[in-house]
Amino acid sequence: WAGQLGDGRAITLGEVLNSRGERWELQLKGAGKTPYSRFADGLAVLRSSIREFLCSEAMHGLGIPTTRALCLVETGKSVVRDMFYDGNAKEEPGAIVCRVAPSFLRFGSYQLHATRGKEDLEIVRRLADYTIRHHYPHLENIKKSEGLSFEAAMGDTPAIDLTSNKYAAWAVEVAEHTAYLIARWQGVGFTHGVLNTDNMSVLGLTIDYGPFGFLDAFDPSFTPNTTDLPGKRYCFANQPDVGLWNIAQFTGPLSAADLISKDEANYVMERYGTKFMDEYQSIMTKKLGLSKYNKQLISKLLNNLAVDKVDYTNFFRLLSNVKADRDIPETELLVPIKAALLDIGKERKEAWISWVQTYIEEVCL
Repeated sequence: WAGQLGDGRAITLGEVLNSRGERWELQLKGAGKTPYSRFADGLAVLRSSIREFLCSEAMHGLGIPTTRALCLVETGKSVVRDMFYDGNAKEEPGAIVCRVAPSFLRFGSYQLHATRGKEDLEIVRRLADYTIRHHYPHLENIKKSEGLSFEAAMGDTPAIDLTSNKYAAWAVEVAEHTAYLIARWQGVGFTHGVLNTDNMSVLGLTIDYGPFGFLDAFDPSFTPNTTDLPGKRYCFANQPDVGLWNIAQFTGPLSAADLISKDEANYVMERYGTKFMDEYQSIMTKKLGLSKYNKQLISKLLNNLAVDKVDYTNFFRLLSNVKADRDIPETELLVPIKAALLDIGKERKEAWISWVQTYIEEVCL
């Protein structure tokens, strides 16, 4: 967290309740300076605005929770940007995106007040109450009789009864929504690029499309963010762990405001890990058309993909052409996926034949 929410380019127009009673917040991105723009101009270029518009709608089409793009307009004015951060700034067409979501509240929204001292901790409570009331209303008056899975024992610690604390129950749901989201990112090869707490939605939405990217050649260390290249903190493979770290930061302000206990905070993080693994295993099982999760088969596949730099999306599309037939001759096993296996030698070819044979056996069970 940078100590301030975002780069100050967003301007909230207001909220709209539609005919179905759904709440939508409207924001402009790139409309100019705000009191929070710091040293920047608050503007956006057409290039990045189109990327946000297209990707947010693509993610929605893929069934991945996301903010939406309502419209995109060109401003008619030029904006100076250094696209590659190499000292060669150029003028580009300016643009404004109007994006919508039920809420743009982020983890950092709660951190901001917690860092300002005890006098602002009451604001953390009020903001949590607002969020629960408008976006998690089913938690306002939770009861044990509702049959919700809100109780768990952790080792030697007492059972955590979340039905007695709406804030703890809410934090668990935020953690599970976040785990659900990141599992789906991993499934399609999406890499956010700037996964700090400013860019984590409390509704579990993909938010703030900056230097994002999708995997082409499968590379677990891929990062689309040039400023992240030295340490690759936000690379594709690190996203699940960074999500957990961000959840830990989210529980900090809630603990500081005495909304949740230490045991409840620990349970929130435990639930994130459990939910992520459940969702990720389910996604990968479905991608491979298996009847149950096979860790060894999937781990070997991911290793093969990385070694041979195979296109992540195209491989799974081609894999659907492999027939569940144990009698396919060895010389024909790789024919359906041949287009994805470029320039592989004899040893790697044998590795892939072995994997496909194991895969067919698993599918035929």
